[in-house]
Amino acid sequence: MSTTDELRTQVLEALGAIAPDADLATLSDDASLRDELDLDSMDMQGLVVGLYEATGIDVPERDYGKLDTVADTVAYLAAHRPGGQ
Repeated sequence: MSTTDELRTQVLEALGAIAPDADLATLSDDASLRDELDLDSMDMQGLVVGLYEATGIDVPERDYGKLDTVADTVAYLAAHRPGGQ
């Protein structure tokens, strides 16, 4: 199982793949991903695919809104990984 730090790293790597010009080192864990990184719906789909490839956790489209920040995304993944929280 991944630790919270590992999940955060996986989230940042997935974000880096869809927003390669973003300075993720300065991205606050509580900043809105859509606002700070100017992500659109296609970018969100790319993020979800990257997260699935990294973690094996499927995020249904109805849950995309729960991935608003890095912290939200890490918490979502932690709650939905095999074995639960």
